[in-house]
Amino acid sequence: MKKSIPVHLRPFTAQQHYNAYSPIDHAVWRYVMKQNHHFLEDIAHDAFTSGMKSSGISIDSIPRVSEMNDHLDKIGWGAVIVDGLIPGTAFFDFQAHGILPIATDIRQKTNIEYTPAPDILHEAAGHAPILFDETYSEFVKLIGNIGANAFATKEEHEVFEATRHLSIVMESPNSTEEEIEAAKQRLKEKQQLVKGLSEAEQISRIFWWTVEFGLMGDLQQPKIFGAGLLSSVGESRHCLSDQVVKHRFTIEDAINTSYDVTSMQTQLFVCESFEQLIEEVTGFGESMAFRHGGTAAIEKAIASNQVAHIELNSGIQLTGLFTDIIKDVDGEAIYVKTSGPSALSIQNEQIDHHGPNIHSEGFGAPIGKLAGGIQLENQTEQSLKKLGIEMNKMMQITFESGIEISGHVTNLLFNHESLVLITLEECLVKKGEEILFHPTWGTYDLAVGSQIASARPIAADFAAFHGESVMNEERQKEGTTLTPLEKLYAEVRQIRETIFPQDVLLHSVIGKILDEFPEEWLLQLEVLELLERHDKESPLKKLLLDQLEKLSKEERFVRLIQNGLDVIFDRRHVSV
Repeated sequence: MKKSIPVHLRPFTAQQHYNAYSPIDHAVWRYVMKQNHHFLEDIAHDAFTSGMKSSGISIDSIPRVSEMNDHLDKIGWGAVIVDGLIPGTAFFDFQAHGILPIATDIRQKTNIEYTPAPDILHEAAGHAPILFDETYSEFVKLIGNIGANAFATKEEHEVFEATRHLSIVMESPNSTEEEIEAAKQRLKEKQQLVKGLSEAEQISRIFWWTVEFGLMGDLQQPKIFGAGLLSSVGESRHCLSDQVVKHRFTIEDAINTSYDVTSMQTQLFVCESFEQLIEEVTGFGESMAFRHGGTAAIEKAIASNQVAHIELNSGIQLTGLFTDIIKDVDGEAIYVKTSGPSALSIQNEQIDHHGPNIHSEGFGAPIGKLAGGIQLENQTEQSLKKLGIEMNKMMQITFESGIEISGHVTNLLFNHESLVLITLEECLVKKGEEILFHPTWGTYDLAVGSQIASARPIAADFAAFHGESVMNEERQKEGTTLTPLEKLYAEVRQIRETIFPQDVLLHSVIGKILDEFPEEWLLQLEVLELLERHDKESPLKKLLLDQLEKLSKEERFVRLIQNGLDVIFDRRHVSV
């Protein structure tokens, strides 16, 4: 059974325009995949190497996400196409639902070893195979659920936008060095404005040092399981060298260690097992707003400057942009306010006539017990009458906090015998001399609850609050006319896919490469591989090896060429 995409995640989905991949794109995929298969065979976690066989991912060509979805469906997962870098809550939420989000762009040849931008090499080749391990799959869903409910700050949302801008600039073939440096500087400036560690930043760091860049096992000879390492030609070699410091993983150390998305890592953490990760991340989740609630939960919602919802212990949920909080002398919340469109829900379903069109200018709700320690949410209709709360009659109540509410009761709403809402006309809400709601402002809906049970960074009923989700536009992208260089790559690919490559054709291709594209190291490696496989004694090999040797004298090519030759000639030496 194929995974269905939750309504609130559908706006982040996109299409894979398979025909738009160029022959060079497929060559980039093939180079990285062959490199990693060659090098990772003995150093990757067993769950990855066995998962590669089950995932249906080909070495020779970029996969179709629809076919990956079929393979993942066998283990209760799915795959969905997303448009590049998406917000962290959405990214995590897909995984919480057992759906792997895949960015289908592929890195430029100039960034073949590493790119900060999400691409199909990272998502498909890095993340998918290891999901076939049942324990690891459980861990990813767990951290996905926690990450989906993590609050970020306004400043961190700005860092996300700056990161997205940098990834776009770095992957664009038209970007200048000045534009890249400006984007890096912009990101640095936004990062410097972030103070403290929000929930989102903490879980982001845990995710980074495990799912993305995690090592496992012996501290001296660990195995690779992080997708960022498994999908990166440069990182997979670099990470096991003496240039990278290895630390034993603890969740506290991971949280307290920042990371840089623009360059290779200088330190990594080595975990004991997937079971250790499940245990530690479960413990971390217990401290978060969506599990712990309380005043701190509202403060996190306010700091996020994003639509969120809180749930009171009666079961009623308030969605909106939380902007203000009134506290008692002990610093505990006694009244919360939202600004702009707000809504009331129960069990993530919006209550009729309590949507953002009704509560369009914000909402206010008292938190706490009535004087005498009475909890309104526990009262029956009979006990409410004793408190003077009765349909079609005036009522007056006072909270322990000193907040006073009076008005004419027009409705009482219960949920599973818990009072959740009192609707009042001619209502006055005040604390001392401060007016919190005036009778002339209209109807007052008293959301009932003595405690804040939880808070989450999303509307309780996403579809009802935001209206119909707008799916990304369906645009058909066809491949454009090939450039002369792309035609050469396509020709080599076609020769490789025939039963036996013809020497005449290869001779023609090699002549064009050496005459017109002498620096095209990747294409030269592709042709050299064909000759090594089918015609080892060909004199054309020497022509290519001589040219590759010349290119290897340049620092930008030496590692790429050396590692490519190691694969072709099945050498275990690797250049780091």
